[in-house]
Amino acid sequence: MTPLAAAVAVTRSHRGKRVAIPAPVRLKAGEQVPSVVRCAVYTRQSVEDRTDNGFTSLDAQREAGEAFVASMKSEGWIVVPSRYDDGGFSGGNTERPALKRLLQDITDGKIDTVIVYKIDRLSRSLLDFLHLVEFFEQHQVAFVAVTQQINTATSAGKLMLHILASFASYERAIISERTSDKMCAARRKGKYMGGPPPLGYDLDREHHRLIVNPDEAAMVRDLFDLYLQHESLLKVADIGNSRGWMTKSWVRKDGIRHEGRPLDKTKVSTILRNPTYRGMVRHRAALLPGEHEAVVEEATFRQVQAMLDGNGNEGGRLPHGKHPGLLQGLLKCGCCGAAMTSTYTKKKGGRLYRYYQCLTRGKRGKDACPAPYLPAQDIEDLVVGEIRKLARDDELARAVFQEAAGQQRALIPRLQTERQRLVRDRQAKSEQIQRLLAVLATTDTPQPSVSERLAELEGIVGKLNGRLTEIDSELSALDQNCIDPDDVARTLAQFDELWDVLYPQERSRLVRSLISTITYEATGEVRIALNPGAIWDLG
Repeated sequence: MTPLAAAVAVTRSHRGKRVAIPAPVRLKAGEQVPSVVRCAVYTRQSVEDRTDNGFTSLDAQREAGEAFVASMKSEGWIVVPSRYDDGGFSGGNTERPALKRLLQDITDGKIDTVIVYKIDRLSRSLLDFLHLVEFFEQHQVAFVAVTQQINTATSAGKLMLHILASFASYERAIISERTSDKMCAARRKGKYMGGPPPLGYDLDREHHRLIVNPDEAAMVRDLFDLYLQHESLLKVADIGNSRGWMTKSWVRKDGIRHEGRPLDKTKVSTILRNPTYRGMVRHRAALLPGEHEAVVEEATFRQVQAMLDGNGNEGGRLPHGKHPGLLQGLLKCGCCGAAMTSTYTKKKGGRLYRYYQCLTRGKRGKDACPAPYLPAQDIEDLVVGEIRKLARDDELARAVFQEAAGQQRALIPRLQTERQRLVRDRQAKSEQIQRLLAVLATTDTPQPSVSERLAELEGIVGKLNGRLTEIDSELSALDQNCIDPDDVARTLAQFDELWDVLYPQERSRLVRSLISTITYEATGEVRIALNPGAIWDLG
């Protein structure tokens, strides 16, 4: 047997499957032994799917390529033993492991011909395809498409190759446009279009829609309320972390679980800015009604957005600058809900004129919001005057206290709901701790990842216990309701003499401790919302 015959008569094994190399050709008298043409069969499919018998599109493509090589055995063609299969990779780019191995083997001189089922298996990008063909030509490697009768060894084959590559690129662009149109149409109908579900929702995989998670939805509403109360992303994040709150934990379709993370400024801002919570979906620059249920009231959501816009990235509530406004961060526009910011101008002669203006009007002009400029001294005197009235009128102070007490007692159901959720979370985390302890008990070798997770869970349980203790104390205080309204009235009566000796920054803090928001209507009406928690604390 000749060396060639010995080489091609070998039967090799690959991945448990025996692959027969074509048998040597029997030559007639006077004929020469054909030279060996080493052929690599490249296969690709965009998604990894497998039938019940384990036979895939990759296997079908390879069988077709091997059959074509077998038909060319008289020319000395053989299939190299290496497999070049890219399962689950797009043809829109060349970032594919098997393709990279193929190109490296061509560079090393191990391949003479590349066999594919169709040219779009090699690439769906015309530019990438032309670069690959140029690479083949540089290394004197032929390219064959089995079902399209393409062979770059001929001029006609090269022409047909470029024509078909153009159609493959066009087809890919059409598929991309159809996919985009489908997603846009689904968005316009308010449908959920994939990705991790936001905090407050779970994913109904059967109907492919978001459903409300009651415990998480209550947490989201608390985050909105906390920001309205403190106007500080960092403060809200700190309070949330002290209560053991985390971002969304969710499980992917393939079973991989993503654990929630502690809150920070960015995560809180993302939650507060998410229109999903008001029952909307975002489509490009537009907001459209979604199929899912809202978990935050429209008025609350708009108020938080206006507050975020007014505070910038973080903002802070205390006024600052050369001429700070006493009501900066408290005053809201009744027309559009945006914050009214403090500013000033100087008239001729150096006279200073301070006023508040609607943030929307300041950014977009008077056509965007009809709220007029508001003289700063007038509105500040009005608010301080109302506080003085409250301090001097015992009956008014008593009525305000009763209202505040009623609002405080209304917190009881919310605290009880939060307590139930925290108890369930603590139970779940404790069960995880027990499972990890069992794992550590069954092995003698250290497992850093298990130990780190155990420490993390113990920290979360500690925070949950701390928050549960706070809730129990709050519930106990609310149940006792032992504060005397007369004590609050006497405290408010000291407002006048206290106000006169305070510095501007201290006055701002005092006003903010008593007042939650001030709304100015274009009609001139002013609505002052007191802070129930502060009134309660005065006792």
